[in-house]
Amino acid sequence: MTDTFRVAFVCVQNAGRSQMSTAFAEREVEKRGLDDHVEVVTGGTHPADHVHPEVVEIMRELDIDLSDRTPREVSTEELEACDLVVTMGCSTLSLDADVEVRDWALDDPDGQDAEAVRAIRDDIQTRVADVFDDIEAQLETA
Repeated sequence: MTDTFRVAFVCVQNAGRSQMSTAFAEREVEKRGLDDHVEVVTGGTHPADHVHPEVVEIMRELDIDLSDRTPREVSTEELEACDLVVTMGCSTLSLDADVEVRDWALDDPDGQDAEAVRAIRDDIQTRVADVFDDIEAQLETA
């Protein structure tokens, strides 16, 4: 495994689903020992001022602290330099490069009750683990 695989998690505000996805991706990188092989990118097309409070609260249940994270804008150039871009179901991205794009069509956690946010979080955790199974397989054959 010598190549760096770049994966991006993107939504409009970068304040909920993509932040949860990124946190789980960072855990997968660490857990699988992929620090030198995978780069995780996150951002939004119109970032919010802060991560949604209900997302911060629900992620704390899993000992993940998102309170210090700030949503950021992601550029088309950044995304076109990725191997995989995962959108959350709200993106209108149009990428010209040869980049795999997966849309997860997830509900927005903003303003939802704890049970709904927890369900979205758990779905994201499973999906991120599946993405990392795919990434590992690609790195092993590279």
